Amino acid sequence: MEVTVVLGFAAIALTLIVVPGPDWAYVLAAGARDHVVIPAVAGVMAGYALITALLVVGVGQLVATVPPALTTLTVAGAGYLTYLGIRVVRSPGRIEQADAAPTASPSRYFARGIGVSALNPKGILIFLSILPQFTRTPGGWPLPTQFATLGGVFILITALFYLPLGYAADRVLGTRPRLAQVTIRIAGTAMILVGAVLLIERLVETAP
Repeated sequence: MEVTVVLGFAAIALTLIVVPGPDWAYVLAAGARDHVVIPAVAGVMAGYALITALLVVGVGQLVATVPPALTTLTVAGAGYLTYLGIRVVRSPGRIEQADAAPTASPSRYFARGIGVSALNPKGILIFLSILPQFTRTPGGWPLPTQFATLGGVFILITALFYLPLGYAADRVLGTRPRLAQVTIRIAGTAMILVGAVLLIERLVETAP
């Protein structure tokens, strides 16, 4: 697989990752409110790893050709984002102290991170529509290997971006309770709005 192709995909992946979205909101909320970064980011990475695995075994192409499947994923993702957003917005107004115990176990944050990224319709569409454009079938690596490589690049960039973001939210916002509270509320509201927009977009696309 050509290095220039991988670098080209990496550039586009970075552009898409730095745009605020559900992953941003989740990592910010976990870092600023509960001081939990690594499990939350690891969960987001695991969600994208799951999408990559499904793409490698061919399920991704099947989903792309079956509109009801994509609609189901969109509705599930929108509902999950809305649920998490409501939980964040309704969370206690106070910010936990840095040495306080998290409000949930690390495994819970990991599982939520998987849900955020694995059910993120925008992320799924990136893997189904953009990633395949960087594969080369004639005389190149086997297609599953190319999918795995590009998916791995996306996951790596995700980690390199969201880990500093989460720690910045933890250490910077953690020392500014009022700013942290505002940021958490914005993050939760963003989850709710993104969920609503995704659902509306899908309903409009499927409307007769």
